[in-house]
Amino acid sequence: MIPLGRLNLRQRLAEYLTLVLVLVAMTVFFGIATEHFLTATTVRTIANQAPEAVLIAVGMTYVLIVGGIDLSVGALLGLSGAVLGICLTRYAVPLPVAIVACLSVGAAAGLLSGLTIVRWSLPAFIVTLGVLEAARGGAYIISGSQTVYIGGRVEQIAEINLAGLSLPFLVSIAVATAAQVVLTRTVFGRYMVAIGTNEEAVRLSGIDPRPVKVAVFVISGLLASIAAVGNVARLGAADPNAGIGFELNAIAAVVIGGTSLMGGRGSVVNSVLGVLIIAVLENGLAQLGA
Repeated sequence: MIPLGRLNLRQRLAEYLTLVLVLVAMTVFFGIATEHFLTATTVRTIANQAPEAVLIAVGMTYVLIVGGIDLSVGALLGLSGAVLGICLTRYAVPLPVAIVACLSVGAAAGLLSGLTIVRWSLPAFIVTLGVLEAARGGAYIISGSQTVYIGGRVEQIAEINLAGLSLPFLVSIAVATAAQVVLTRTVFGRYMVAIGTNEEAVRLSGIDPRPVKVAVFVISGLLASIAAVGNVARLGAADPNAGIGFELNAIAAVVIGGTSLMGGRGSVVNSVLGVLIIAVLENGLAQLGA
């Protein structure tokens, strides 16, 4: 009889290998079908797109594992970016202070969502949809429905690089790595999986699932705000429309990576591979003229 732990390890390795093979096959196909896909320009384009998508996908992975869903992440990116832009232009605060304000917005919105869900036992879909509308409206109000141009003061973040890899890209990889370790090697990660599998059983075991669920939504909101910093740095401006549809792309990437929409199962590494698969597909189809 094969031990359960070894069986689960083999299953995870099979999932990783399958996703990697799909990614390689798509890369080879688009490299043959187009003239410019296998170029440094395409690699840079995907690398520039990856940080925001990876960060939001990491947060979405956590939320789906506990059996929830977060539709507000795209709007929180737009709102957090608008706060960052206004702090730098209208109030001329130092960049570190503006970044703290930006991150506080996402964390506070995630805290509001989590507390509302656990306090009144409301569906995460409904609560986060309401936060989505409120955050998008807040972004329009704060920015006056106009793009806030910042320039070099914030672009310096994206210009920092190590061996050709930008700071936002390195941050997203570091966050994904830490998130995978937390999920697979800590008690908090085990609680997340247990809650998503059977929340009632967790409660009867003497574990209160509410703090864990609230923490997961705070993490999701915070990561959306970190993604907003990268987005604003890459564009040199804060667009109140930024992040529209990001929640759907994140859900798609996470589900492609094998995370269950019903909760209790997921992998951050697989979600990152899902993000890369979608990015390669989008760029490949664009070069094909589809």
